[in-house]
Amino acid sequence: MEIISRLFDTHQVAEMFGIESKTLANSRSSGVGIGSIPFVKFGQNGAVRYRESDVLDYIEANTVNHTGEVKVTYFGLKKVN
Repeated sequence: MEIISRLFDTHQVAEMFGIESKTLANSRSSGVGIGSIPFVKFGQNGAVRYRESDVLDYIEANTVNHTGEVKVTYFGLKKVN
């Protein structure tokens, strides 16, 4: 098991998804949408980081073959039936 993985900050993840950092921060605060990606807070200033594996898991869980596919929520991520 790999304990240390690559970490991304909010700006990097937002850029990957083509959204504003503020949108990701708001979503993270509400826990809705892309905010369901697990994150880690470090230090007194609360620096937020995302593990590469969690970002990739989110992408995988939200990959569909066509728009008619139904998804069910699974631990905050969506998994295609």
